Amino acid sequence: MKFEFATTTRIIFGRGVVQEVAPIAIGMGQCVCVVTGRALERTATLLETLRKQGLKTVAFSVPGEPTTSTVLEGVEYARRAGSDLVIGIGGGSVIDTGKAIAALLTNSGDLFDYLEVIGHGKQLRQASAPYIAIPTTAGTGAEVTRNAVIGSPKHRVKVSMRSPLMLPRLAVVDPLLTLSMPPSLTAFTGLDALTQLMEAFVSNKANPLTDGICREGMKRVGRSLRKVFQYGSDQIAREDMSLASLFGGLALANAGLGAVHGFAGPMGGMFPAPHGAICGRLLPHVMAANVHALKHREPNAVALARYDEVAQILTGQKTARAAEGVSWVKDLCAQLQVPPLRVFSLKESLFPDVVTKVREASSTKGNPIVLTDEELLLILGQAI
Repeated sequence: MKFEFATTTRIIFGRGVVQEVAPIAIGMGQCVCVVTGRALERTATLLETLRKQGLKTVAFSVPGEPTTSTVLEGVEYARRAGSDLVIGIGGGSVIDTGKAIAALLTNSGDLFDYLEVIGHGKQLRQASAPYIAIPTTAGTGAEVTRNAVIGSPKHRVKVSMRSPLMLPRLAVVDPLLTLSMPPSLTAFTGLDALTQLMEAFVSNKANPLTDGICREGMKRVGRSLRKVFQYGSDQIAREDMSLASLFGGLALANAGLGAVHGFAGPMGGMFPAPHGAICGRLLPHVMAANVHALKHREPNAVALARYDEVAQILTGQKTARAAEGVSWVKDLCAQLQVPPLRVFSLKESLFPDVVTKVREASSTKGNPIVLTDEELLLILGQAI
């Protein structure tokens, strides 16, 4: 047995812990670039507390999912301000943008030197500028991952900038920051967390450390995602989902993902669809395809028994089998009102192009079995 586990240097979790950020930031830099979403007013309190500590602050707004131009603009903005510390506060898009900005502040060259697939995929040589990640959603776990997902409208694809040197210096996970998420965002981010936990658990790179994290995370999703979708003010359920998101990030960064994210990455670059919605729509069909393929081609595979365990964790039934897990996920997605992929302009004529991109996606390499083109096409047909 051999595996590696790497994560953010320090993690602080709990209700109200965002108040601890400013005192910690003093020892990490003098000029802070705060990367945030559209609603700049949401960061007003944080900016004020940073200034009271004597830190110079500037704010950079990320209007949507990060693109190559957004990252380049952010890097230039931070450099002009003389920023030596970056704080990202927002959803996964914001956290990833901040991660990329922090990396490029200390490494020479262009963004495309370091991007996978559409760039040169070079390795970073210098540690990123100190970075503090503060998620306000519960889904991506980006605060503890070593990559930033960036869209390229020109290439109609999402790709990663990836390096252990991109791991944040500090992750501050405060479930109270997620209370303002509307039901649809709660659902889609929650499904992303579930998908990440499940894919890391059945991944061909899973290890005993990530296994325990995934089991605990899936248990919390199983008991709280429906609840928090219906009752967004439930702080205990919000706490469960923030933990599940954190655990998903820890797991995927060290055990990889699978075919759901192999689809979701490329498709997110092709269509204006929420990442979590794509994951949720695909998840039960990929589960079923993997189970069928494993039974017929690798009946002794460890992953096959793991799909049974997934079903047992999610349903709470000790005798549940993989098929019942698939049904549970289908029912969950129906309750969370996950739309079919045709709503996002996916057409059958585009299926071959999607399958080609799935084959090239780094996430696909973690899938527990290599799916055929016919199996991938069937998944798309079921999800559309």
